[in-house]
Amino acid sequence: MKDDVLRLGGKEFSNRLLTGTGKFGNHGQIPKMLAASGSQMITVALRRVDITAQSENILEYIPKHVTLLPNTSGARSAEQAVRIARIARKAGCGDFIKIEVITDMKYLMPDNWETLKATEILAKEGFQVLPYVLPDMPLAKRLENAGAAAVMPLGAPIGTNRGLETKPLIAMLIENVSVPIVVDAGIGKPSQAAAAMEMGADAVLVNTAIATARDPEVMGRAFDLAVKAGRAAYLAEMAEESTLARASSPLTGFLDEV
Repeated sequence: MKDDVLRLGGKEFSNRLLTGTGKFGNHGQIPKMLAASGSQMITVALRRVDITAQSENILEYIPKHVTLLPNTSGARSAEQAVRIARIARKAGCGDFIKIEVITDMKYLMPDNWETLKATEILAKEGFQVLPYVLPDMPLAKRLENAGAAAVMPLGAPIGTNRGLETKPLIAMLIENVSVPIVVDAGIGKPSQAAAAMEMGADAVLVNTAIATARDPEVMGRAFDLAVKAGRAAYLAEMAEESTLARASSPLTGFLDEV
């Protein structure tokens, strides 16, 4: 497991749990959660970053060794997402960007086609783009060809904590797309994160389930353990399921047969 690293945009990460900064009761919980979870990459919405330093800046609570993943939360089009990404880069947030374009305000479903447009533009500008999408295999291949550093399919609608409702579609991406697959949105329990990793996802991003827990620090640790367990199980090549029972001990050679 020591050499099992996640490669994103030319960087290597030993931890496969990505986290978020939204929904925390107070920003002071963030560094404690990061320390407990071991997460090495965290998302932050640009609107929460005070570029002018006239008010509390959320970046002050994120350790320097943790990689920032600014997201384009609030964007309703590719053009808006591109503008937010460029502002984030100028603000010193680096080249990683999570593209999040949402035009459906009822279910908060990502707009896949606007996301593809933004990815094509930003990848050409040298951004390490992680697009958040509905799992769609042909689209994921287009994102890969456009230069995306990873593809981030949702497990369930954002903030619902309902788990892997799109599991069969995510499985298609894992099997057919060569860039990392990071399951994002909907994961509400450590067991669900472990299940995503067991099926071969490269990483998971968890925000709501950790930030809204009574103890985000402990929950962050729980998710870290779950992700590691799921990854280890995947690498161990788990036994296949069967519709028939299979004895784990011999059914012959009992004592009364001697």
